[in-house]
Amino acid sequence: PESRFSLIEELASPDPEFAGYSNAVVELFVGQGAKVEYVSLQNLARETWHFASHRARVERDAELDWVAGGFGSKKGKVRIENDLSGQGATSRVTGAYFADGDQHLDYDTLQKHIAPNTTSDFAFKGALRDEATAVWRGMIRVEPDAQKTNAYQENRNLLLSPKAHADSIPGLEIQANDVLCTHGATVSQVDRDQLFYAMARGLTKADAERLILRGFFQDVLDRIELEPVREALGEALEA
Repeated sequence: PESRFSLIEELASPDPEFAGYSNAVVELFVGQGAKVEYVSLQNLARETWHFASHRARVERDAELDWVAGGFGSKKGKVRIENDLSGQGATSRVTGAYFADGDQHLDYDTLQKHIAPNTTSDFAFKGALRDEATAVWRGMIRVEPDAQKTNAYQENRNLLLSPKAHADSIPGLEIQANDVLCTHGATVSQVDRDQLFYAMARGLTKADAERLILRGFFQDVLDRIELEPVREALGEALEA
């Protein structure tokens, strides 16, 4: 209780051609009035399959600040569940992913509000190139006793090629009658006007796309409190 803890976890492979299997399980318990900062970055080799199950329980007046980054693996499926079990609990999850080639990334998130006066904020952004695919499923679940819940979820996808594909599936399951729950989801191509504007000022198409992507991810990066993590995630996206 009343403590503060930061954990930074990176999953990587010994070499780019490594073929393997990753099965990660993490449970976080945030005691009363405590704050946990948890960072999970997945940058495995392109022939690795990755499955992960991450769950957190946030107690009274506690705070969880979670960052998830996905860049590697051939096929990846990650489940993220946050249980807001104490009154006044807060959870914020920020996700960024980038896939190319024939990569497939899948995220399944659950914001479970159990106690009253709890807050959750999930924001995921992804960019896809070549024939890469992604699926994001989000669910806000509000239990009958969780009055005064304030919950938000969003997923934005930017497609950089005609064959890239993303599915964005937000969901609400509300059993209380005094709540504020909202969600947003978009899948779009690079704005041609933005691309033309940048290229008209001397940038190559690749540099123009890079600039647009940097702007696309900037608000997600701005949510990250830990400066070294913010810089590392920005560098991974740049690469």
